[in-house]
Amino acid sequence: MTLAPGDIAMVPCGFAMAIPHGFEAQVRPRSGLSTKFGISMPNAPGTVDSDYRGEMMVPLINLGRAAFTVEHGMRVAQMVVAPVARALVREVDELDGTERGQGGFGSTGR
Repeated sequence: MTLAPGDIAMVPCGFAMAIPHGFEAQVRPRSGLSTKFGISMPNAPGTVDSDYRGEMMVPLINLGRAAFTVEHGMRVAQMVVAPVARALVREVDELDGTERGQGGFGSTGR
């Protein structure tokens, strides 16, 4: 499969798996492919839920300037299987204060 610059394609991985209940698989780009060729994932990190039973597929995007060929057996992504935290969400009238407060992008590390 060849990805022209700007192309997005689903790359079949050739396997399926059963992720235990209470866990997820997080699929992430490989740093070498992204820094050398501009190959990444448009939804990074991607999440595979524990009830999915289909073939593993990785969406790749070519952000580089040249066409990139995905060859059979090539490692195009990496996966971490992790527990899913279940949070109790409750509505409140106001939030507790922090040193950062409402500071947005670039406001950490003061």
